[in-house]
Amino acid sequence: MGLMKKGYLITLCHITDQENYVEYIKLAGPAIEKHGGKFLARGGDQTKLEGDSYARTVLVEFESIGAAKKAYESEEYKKALEYSSISSDRHLVIVEGL
Repeated sequence: MGLMKKGYLITLCHITDQENYVEYIKLAGPAIEKHGGKFLARGGDQTKLEGDSYARTVLVEFESIGAAKKAYESEEYKKALEYSSISSDRHLVIVEGL
């Protein structure tokens, strides 16, 4: 049996309500970390090369796609999503690593 491949959660985001988005961050970070997520990029400087640009990009590494899905579907993260849904426009995917 081969090695399990890492899973990556990638978010591209426009913040539309800073106050509520701060509440999302307060809940989301600990929820992701509780479920084994390791933040590799979280906002910061970015350079647009192609396509539409987003104000914020987040990249989180997990031990597997299953672990990333479990974190996203967790009760802790669901509470955070209540704030992101009213404070941002996002694209979010989970992708398998090589």
